Amino acid sequence: MTYDALIPVIRRLALEAGDKIMEIYQSDDFDVKVKSDSSPVTEADEAADSLISAGLREAFPDILLVTEEQAASHTEKGDTFLIVDPLDGTKEFINRRGDFTVNIALVENGVPTRGVVYAPARDRMFYTQADGQSVEETGALDKDQPGAVTPISVSDPDNSALLIVASKSHRDQATDDYINKYQVHDSKSAGSSLKFCLIATGEADIYPRVGRTMEWDTAAGHAVLAGAGGKVVRFDDHSVLTYGKDGYANPFFIAYAPGVDLKEA
Repeated sequence: MTYDALIPVIRRLALEAGDKIMEIYQSDDFDVKVKSDSSPVTEADEAADSLISAGLREAFPDILLVTEEQAASHTEKGDTFLIVDPLDGTKEFINRRGDFTVNIALVENGVPTRGVVYAPARDRMFYTQADGQSVEETGALDKDQPGAVTPISVSDPDNSALLIVASKSHRDQATDDYINKYQVHDSKSAGSSLKFCLIATGEADIYPRVGRTMEWDTAAGHAVLAGAGGKVVRFDDHSVLTYGKDGYANPFFIAYAPGVDLKEA
């Protein structure tokens, strides 16, 4: 598999999954179930997962696939794997707040190297091109023909007036305590992996996450941010956040533009 072969496939599958998600999102009602970890799952999660998984397995049958909605895939291991969150921000979806995304990423030797983040209710799509540069695609978002793209890049932060983005559904006192270590000009809330993309485009400078996440929640956003010059590190020791960990669970982390003067936990 080459990056040139990968990018058109994950871009198209994200758009197709987005259409399916929006079809359910715009319906009068949809089923919501609770998984064993007490997190919600909807028919949109399951439909998008089925579509993306089938497409990836057809296109790249020899690459390990890990998806949020297929528990059996969580026990498999490999140095190279595709990782999918078919609907990140399920609570945003259920509450019809729009901040949900489709996430597909390639991880190689612990590093998310390529990825796509698509927010269908926001008409925003971000992905890494084959050369590693992250872009935002504008225009009609046609499935078969990529439109115009704009290269994106992190901000040059002003540490006396930082722009903070934090979770909309999971913000807590520990997050606020950490944010208060910085001189903040503005703070905004966003759902799902859009927070990574806001840093990648320079719309925010730093996103601290003091809470539980899984690798499928972060890999695509991490790839997009890295391709725009950003970084993601562990919250405790500021070492690089790596992938392929036991159970695919993440520690707390900080995503940021490199000019930010990171504070200790």
